[in-house]
Amino acid sequence: MLGSLIYGLVIIVVGTALAPTVANQVASAQANTNITGAANTLLGLTTLFYCLAIATSAMAVAAQGLRNSGFL
Repeated sequence: MLGSLIYGLVIIVVGTALAPTVANQVASAQANTNITGAANTLLGLTTLFYCLAIATSAMAVAAQGLRNSGFL
């Protein structure tokens, strides 16, 4: 159980540390004039989807650890 909680914390820490890099890469890709319209909108949502994936995966790991220990 404790190992799963620690893994969830590690996922959050590493994901949060990489979030500015993802945001910078998205911003530099949006600066390209060849990307317009819907593609530019979806590209702007990449950072949001990345953060949601990090949060979801950390919660899933923590929930699995709690489920294995009988708390959930």
